[in-house]
Amino acid sequence: MQVKTKMMGTVEVDQNHVINIPDGLFGFEEYTDFALIESQYKPFIWLQSLKEQNLAFLLIDPFIICSDYEADIDDRELLKIGIKDPADVTVMTVVTVPSDGSAVTANLQGPLVINKKNHKCMQAILDGTKWTTKHNILGALKAKEEN
Repeated sequence: MQVKTKMMGTVEVDQNHVINIPDGLFGFEEYTDFALIESQYKPFIWLQSLKEQNLAFLLIDPFIICSDYEADIDDRELLKIGIKDPADVTVMTVVTVPSDGSAVTANLQGPLVINKKNHKCMQAILDGTKWTTKHNILGALKAKEEN
C-alpha cells in the first residue's frame, strides 16, 4: 500500500508492516493505524500514522541500547492485543530528538508492545523507577561499547 510520510514522501509499505493500536499512543489516542517504515538512519524505524501524514514517531529496539532491558507487563494487559506467547512480542521504544541539540533519548518506561501475529500494538507504562522516559541513547551506546 502507498503511505504518505512526514519524512520520505510517499512510500510503498507491505501490509505486514501495518499495525493497529486500539487505544492509540498516550496523547495521540485518536490515531490508531500506523505503518512501520525503515528509517534511512539505522537502527531507527518510523511509526507513521496512516491518518495524518505529519504524525510520525521515531522508534528503536530498546535491547540495542540496554542489553539488560526488561518490560514486565501484566499478562492480562497483553491479552488485550492477543498476546499469549512471549515469542509473539516485539518491543520498541519512542525516541525523542530535541530541536535544541540536547541528548537524543528513548522512552524506556513506556514501551510499545507489538503482537507479531495479528499486528496489534499497545503502549505500556512500566512500574518502578529503573527505566525512565528520557534514557540517553548515545550515552548508553557509548557505555555499551566500553564494556
